[in-house]
Amino acid sequence: MNISLHYQENGNGMPFILLHGNGQDGNYFKHQIAYFSNNYRTIAVDTRGHGKSPRGNAPFTMGQFAEDLNNLLNKLNISQAIILGFSDGANIALKYAIKYPEKIKALILNGGNLNTKGIKNFTQFIIELNYKIKKLFSKKSENAKRKAEIWGVMVNEPNIKIKEIQSIKIPTLVIVGNKDMVKESHSREIAENMPNAELSIIKGNHFIAYKEQKAFNQEVEKFLLSTLK
Repeated sequence: MNISLHYQENGNGMPFILLHGNGQDGNYFKHQIAYFSNNYRTIAVDTRGHGKSPRGNAPFTMGQFAEDLNNLLNKLNISQAIILGFSDGANIALKYAIKYPEKIKALILNGGNLNTKGIKNFTQFIIELNYKIKKLFSKKSENAKRKAEIWGVMVNEPNIKIKEIQSIKIPTLVIVGNKDMVKESHSREIAENMPNAELSIIKGNHFIAYKEQKAFNQEVEKFLLSTLK
């Protein structure tokens, strides 16, 4: 049975979908909502089991998250949209683009990765350590069980193959911070293997959309103006 995802909708114009990162919700994009709602219909989605969206009983995987997104767009009668995904949201956006490319007008991938090897070693070590701790207590605590499931997504996914992204011809902006937790070489590999992608590296860490919003929003706007003209 499908669940109903919670979302925040603002503005009018071309639909602009915002997909948050692991363990977050649509509020992460408050600076983008304020900025882009002047010209676009922004829709900030809470992923299944995050924010105000229910967990449901379906698998807790990025493939399922992409299907949830497709169900939401169908419900809203949106045939094509701009999609901006951050971190695991970028990975969900990639999964969606591989399966439903005709439904995306432009794609912005902020701090995404194809697999766990794309994450800097120490950061991935901390992610896996947290997952093991939460999993250890998951039988005694529902909260720990929920958190273990969330951390587990970063341990076991996204597992996207290079040949899969080579088929994505959608205009794409790969945007990351110069001190991102994603390896710069990995971000370059993603951009270089997507036929219609460009790479932008701006000052900041993994959370540039929130902490460096002015530079981030300007880069995204510049990309959209050149893509949608």
